[in-house]
Amino acid sequence: MKIQKLSGVVVCLWLVLLMAGCATVGKNFESGAVKEIVVNETTAEDVCNLLGNPWRTGLENGKKTWTYGYYKYRLFGPADTKDLVVTFNKDNTVYSYSFNTTEEGKR
Repeated sequence: MKIQKLSGVVVCLWLVLLMAGCATVGKNFESGAVKEIVVNETTAEDVCNLLGNPWRTGLENGKKTWTYGYYKYRLFGPADTKDLVVTFNKDNTVYSYSFNTTEEGKR
């Protein structure tokens, strides 16, 4: 009797894992728009027009940062990930940015 209960638990856990085999975190954004960003020229308003509102905001060494991130993980198969961190000058122009992705052809 105990073996049957244990088998039922194992089957339930297996089903949960299969259903949860894909997880997405963040907010998708257009990777191609990153090429439009020009350091010391592109403004925060320009970035917002290109990519929408950031997923997260913060500070780095006293400078405003915006993060755009999209992370799609699969139980079977490769993950699709991309993130962009934009740091702004005090005049709201781009100080620097960093873009990373697992997308083929977008690196």
